[in-house]
Amino acid sequence: MATAANIAASAYFYVAQGRTNTYLQGSKRSDKIKGCPTANCNSNVTDFYKVSGCPTAATQVTDVSNWTVKCGDIVTLTLRAHSSYIDTLYFNGFTRSVTVQAPCCDCGGDPCTDVDVPALIDKFIFQLELQAPGNNPDNISFNTFYQFQRIGNDANAILRISGKPLTKYGQPCDVAAFPFEYDRMWFRTFVYSGPATTADFIVADRCNFVAEPVVTQRASYASGQSAEIQQLEKNFYSYQAGYLKHLYRMAGYNENFESWVTANTTYDTYYIKFNEYNKSEYQWGDYIMEDSTVIIAVEQGSGAATTVSNILTAALGTIPGNNTCETTTSTTTTVWPSTTTTSTLIP
Repeated sequence: MATAANIAASAYFYVAQGRTNTYLQGSKRSDKIKGCPTANCNSNVTDFYKVSGCPTAATQVTDVSNWTVKCGDIVTLTLRAHSSYIDTLYFNGFTRSVTVQAPCCDCGGDPCTDVDVPALIDKFIFQLELQAPGNNPDNISFNTFYQFQRIGNDANAILRISGKPLTKYGQPCDVAAFPFEYDRMWFRTFVYSGPATTADFIVADRCNFVAEPVVTQRASYASGQSAEIQQLEKNFYSYQAGYLKHLYRMAGYNENFESWVTANTTYDTYYIKFNEYNKSEYQWGDYIMEDSTVIIAVEQGSGAATTVSNILTAALGTIPGNNTCETTTSTTTTVWPSTTTTSTLIP
């Protein structure tokens, strides 16, 4: 049994999956892994990292600012939302537009160049929050997917648009079905002068943009949930059933396997990718050599997580993190997040 004290001195180690029922079958284990806690040592590990469990997915937040609208102008705001499920319903995303006339200014005989930005934003919010007409369930409103808020009371006011968390999709009653589904909603924002273009699903770059949308928070996926780890078990472990019997009712995996996942738990996962321990085992042939991957899922914040982290650090060195959990998400209250900006085209 490896410990943080003895693993560094070992020539190699295995990662093994135990079993409650050992009838005619031992533990599932990896190939030989040669550690490398220090630099310039001969290890067969090609990649090693940790993915921290993030049970809550962040939603996208976009701030629209730098308005260059004159009094009385016709202005259109177009939103285009994407997700796996949204894109199955709408060509090129769920695209809708609202058009308003900028508030008039009392300027006498002189032409006005500035508009009351807070009043303009409030007019947009009023239109954006209107319910879609009719009782047809296909008439989806903006507020099905978005939240809207004005930030500020002067010419620098911001229209903040936040995506709502997606609802959890219905799960099949069949307990043997795949349990893990995931989705992510992101959107693009266009603000331009004039009425909505007839090519609304394209929103050509030639449009006269009159405001600047900036993504201040990206939408993310939740990770490390129990359903996700159980899906990994089905994908990579279920074919080795404890009773050497395959239940053929489900073609995707063998239902007759032991699950080690605890419900409603967040897991951190460790990935170790490595080549053959003995390079002499590679033989010439008309094929591509393949490496191996071990995935270790450990309950986040548990004593076992500390033990596993200490052992892997002693064997392989400092564990690089592969992700950072978002700490802010949009809410239905008036408290809104403020995070770094990005200019990436697709959020």
